[in-house]
Amino acid sequence: MKKIIAIDGPAGAGKSTVSKICAARLSYTYIDTGAMYRAVALKALESGKPVSEELLRDIEIKLDESARVFLDGREVTKEIRTPEVSCRASDVATLGYVRKKLTELQRAMAARGSVIMDGRDIGTQVLPNADLKIFLTATVEERARRRYEELKAKGIAADLAQVVKEITLRDKQDSEREIAPLAQAADAILLDSTHLTIEEVAAEILRLATE
Repeated sequence: MKKIIAIDGPAGAGKSTVSKICAARLSYTYIDTGAMYRAVALKALESGKPVSEELLRDIEIKLDESARVFLDGREVTKEIRTPEVSCRASDVATLGYVRKKLTELQRAMAARGSVIMDGRDIGTQVLPNADLKIFLTATVEERARRRYEELKAKGIAADLAQVVKEITLRDKQDSEREIAPLAQAADAILLDSTHLTIEEVAAEILRLATE
């Protein structure tokens, strides 16, 4: 049984959804690192100020066993999933002092074992010694379609063509940033979910985790 599982991949690949499913079935703790960066972005947007070390010094981010996200004691699980926060989060992720602080928190969470952690640089930077590394991806068009349907289901107005542009831009920003860019770890298993259902992706990851 793999005790520490790292799942990386681009925006909209389904990392969070399958990680939650697999964590529940393995009775593991799910750690959504992207939510932590989104929380920092939301804090900056709400304050009307740029992200700074001073802003980060006072921030409090918590994730509970139900994958709910709390920012400074307030639940922001839904608020951090808006397109505006998504775009800002990519910029936040380029800041070295933000990544350093959050990476320390993420490693401390993983030290207990029996965790599934997803993000952009888990297998390459945060948990390079993870027992199992997955790089989950899908075509830009399919990832945009999924994000579009997700926004609609939450009652958030969205335009599919615009979502495609946002996903494409996010990919470029994530893969080209100087600090911890999105990349597949050399020992990660590539899993393309374009033509797979969520259940099929989860089943494959569970097979790899338990073999």
